[in-house]
Amino acid sequence: MNHKSGFVSIVGNPNVGKSTLMNLLVGERLSIITAKAQTTRHKILGIVNKEAYQIVFSDTPGVLEPNYKLQESMLKYSKSALVDADVILYLTDTVETSIKNESFINEVKNAKVPVLVAINKVDLTEQVQLEKLVATWQGLLPAAEIFPISALRKFNVDRLNQRIIELIPESPPFFDKEALTDKTERFFVSEIIREKILRYYQKEIPYSVEVVVEEFKDKGSRVDIHAIIHVARDSQKGIIIGHQGKALKKLGTEARRDIETFLAKKVFLQLFVKVSKDWRNQDNFLKNFGYDQ
Repeated sequence: MNHKSGFVSIVGNPNVGKSTLMNLLVGERLSIITAKAQTTRHKILGIVNKEAYQIVFSDTPGVLEPNYKLQESMLKYSKSALVDADVILYLTDTVETSIKNESFINEVKNAKVPVLVAINKVDLTEQVQLEKLVATWQGLLPAAEIFPISALRKFNVDRLNQRIIELIPESPPFFDKEALTDKTERFFVSEIIREKILRYYQKEIPYSVEVVVEEFKDKGSRVDIHAIIHVARDSQKGIIIGHQGKALKKLGTEARRDIETFLAKKVFLQLFVKVSKDWRNQDNFLKNFGYDQ
């Protein structure tokens, strides 16, 4: 049997479960998951390697109308994922309204590749409501195949995955068969720290923060990491640090534990907080932080 390889882009609105689904399909925890919207900022590849095929899944930022330049970059990642795909997996759920982002849905509708619509969180709805949602999406994307799923409960995900395998084209692998992702260890360390900020801080703070790993020294049995937490305003710096530095200390302890699990090594983690005024709207900061402009 000939080898199959393909790119599968997971797209959709914020907070519908794209990262949960990708981690499930890949079998590894690559994308950070929180209850907050806009958790994913970059396009993250997760690579599944089997003897007969290689599937390259991409988790993309949630599609939304941009309010600042960072969100413009995030939208570009989502739109580029439509162009790069062999299969588009549009994820919605039983909670959101399907009329959001009509222009993006039209781009999905006009795509020249197979489109699968996965309606997530079916465990949170009744059968009658689910049937209405299926009919709505059949109207919006007539050529798409629709899969009701629950990523959290792992319901119907195997059938969705089997259909993806059937749809990807014959091709040699695009990546080494040992590869799991296109991102570096540094990237995932910064994401682990940012995930803790999303969990432990409220309101605007998580969305005003970028984490940059300035130093990553592997000393064999231990990795020394020096990371800077960039915030957009002076007042945010104080909130991140907390009274007598307690909030930053808690953040560092929790992040270090997860980084040690991820790297399977002891970690010495130093965190510093720096004010980079209005970085989300500054081209130079966005470029330095790795966002395509």
